[in-house]
Amino acid sequence: MPASTGWGRPEDLVENLSSMDTTARLKALRDVKNQIIGNKTKKLSYIKLGAVPRVVEILASDAEIPLLVQSAAAVGSFACGNEAGVKAVLDSGVLPHLLKMLSFGDNKQVVEACARTLKMIFQSSLAPRSEMLVGQRMELLLNLLNSSNENVAEVAAHVLARCCESVEHQQAIVDAGGMQRLVTLLSGTIRRREAALDGLAALVKNNPQLSLQLAAMEQGRPLALIIKFVKDKIPRTRFLACMCLANISRSCPFCYPQEWDIRTSMLAVIVKLLEEPGQVGEESPIVLADIVANNEELQRAAYKFDAIVKLSALLQRESLPTKQLEGILMALAELCSRLEESRRQLLDQDPGKNAQAAIISALSHPSESVRVASCTCIKSLSRSVKNLRTTLSDERLVFPLFKLLDDPSPVVQVAALSAVSNVVLDFTPHKSVFFQCGGVSQLIQLSRSMDPMLRLNAVWALRNLLYLADMAVKEKVISELTVSTLTSLIHDPEEMVQEQALAFVRNLVYGSVDSVQQVFAEESAILIAVERQLCIACRPEGVYVLSNIAAGNELHKEAVMSFVAPVSQEGRNPSPILRFLQDMSNPQLRVAAVWCVMNLSYPDSPGAVTRVARLRESGIEQQLQKMVDDPCLDVKDRVKTALEQFTGLANV
Repeated sequence: MPASTGWGRPEDLVENLSSMDTTARLKALRDVKNQIIGNKTKKLSYIKLGAVPRVVEILASDAEIPLLVQSAAAVGSFACGNEAGVKAVLDSGVLPHLLKMLSFGDNKQVVEACARTLKMIFQSSLAPRSEMLVGQRMELLLNLLNSSNENVAEVAAHVLARCCESVEHQQAIVDAGGMQRLVTLLSGTIRRREAALDGLAALVKNNPQLSLQLAAMEQGRPLALIIKFVKDKIPRTRFLACMCLANISRSCPFCYPQEWDIRTSMLAVIVKLLEEPGQVGEESPIVLADIVANNEELQRAAYKFDAIVKLSALLQRESLPTKQLEGILMALAELCSRLEESRRQLLDQDPGKNAQAAIISALSHPSESVRVASCTCIKSLSRSVKNLRTTLSDERLVFPLFKLLDDPSPVVQVAALSAVSNVVLDFTPHKSVFFQCGGVSQLIQLSRSMDPMLRLNAVWALRNLLYLADMAVKEKVISELTVSTLTSLIHDPEEMVQEQALAFVRNLVYGSVDSVQQVFAEESAILIAVERQLCIACRPEGVYVLSNIAAGNELHKEAVMSFVAPVSQEGRNPSPILRFLQDMSNPQLRVAAVWCVMNLSYPDSPGAVTRVARLRESGIEQQLQKMVDDPCLDVKDRVKTALEQFTGLANV
């Protein structure tokens, strides 16, 4: 007879958890635990029936060893891989009882069952991390690191690692002596040193000060040990050592000697570990991403180690764990962020076609972090040359990417917008799909969002959409966006949004006379907004707007002249352009300002002689003469051309 037929009704089992009969309680515990293992539906059912508080009550009040072991195991089963289960056990007040058992329990089975359960709870984002770092609980965790029971020491290190959510949390652990105690464990058994590596990796992550502190401890002895573990015979030890060093290097570059050689060695190790089974293989991709982040030379080395080939092969496997899928996508995003040969390898080869499909498929993954990673990967791939961007820009990509613009998570929306910005940069026939599916309207809607990051990225995408776009596209976008919305964005409370709005206008007015005419709509509202912004702050993008307008017809040039060489009833006012030309802190600002002067003094335009005379009166030529040896080569070249134009027109 199957074992399941021996189980009673769930209601009866829950009732028996409070039975006065020890045997009945023990059987009920075992039956409940066995039913809920790996069964989310059963877990939720028993949670609704009130089983969790009764199980915790047994853990808190019983002295029978079998009951304590089974109740601790049952709590762990409720918490394993289920947020509702974690919430239920935490709401039932289980934490103090688990910690008490770990501190004072004298039975190995009970202690280890409680340790496993505590570890499961702290794998969840619901775990009370901050509460573990105050008072007696912090002291208890640090003492448990020295436990003679390896399971307990390992769990204590694991919990400390999960508690490193912020710089304040990390510092609290260090101030209590946590770093020193973890360093001591590096010289212990295999499990102790692996626990120490896990804890230290979390302690220094994104923390330059603590990374430097660890690197300098005991004249570099702990760091030397970690480096040695990179070549350990045990895969998990190698993995954890690489993770720890990657976190140190990313937070504090060049904080230890021979860093390049060490990081290259780590890279070779972690690429091999990609194919390792179990947790090591699942978590290696994200460590690879950390190692090569923002480092073109390391990305090139990873390319030579066939990292992309291996990641691509992994990506095409069925039923990848969520964490591994996210790591693969982030690793590919980093590896393809700068190198064209990496993008080609992923996209052009036959196996890469399947990888590309997997990347696009991940846009619809139920995990928020995977959707973000997929968008980030697409963003990197769409930085490629035009023919590769086109490969990524048809209906298969645009439709699922467009759907993410309406994702319930703002984090996903921002990631999707960032990817869209790259995809629409080159306006090819394939990009028309974006118009057809309502993408422009959605971008405009997001540009009006109360969330500044959504506004920023939406305007950024619209800016890129207008890059080298034809007049029909510009008219469609500006008619939907409206002049009033654009002027509001130019004066947005967030400076970065202002900058992108000015860049949008720069692309809007680039090209034909008809393009320039767009800023004169509604009594020149857009041009006035740009000029007001330039009176407040020196913005290269705003000066480029003036430069592009100055490339238009005589009326357009005169509109710019009224700002560049203003005249009042009292006579000439100081020219704003002088301020931009004199700003030695910003070469781009000076380049834009000289371009503006060049366009205003273009010799073939009818009013050039008059304009040059006015520019001279405003002190522009005199300032240009001071810039003939400008430290910026671009400025120097443009100044030479501008002065030649001034000289030529003086002789007319």
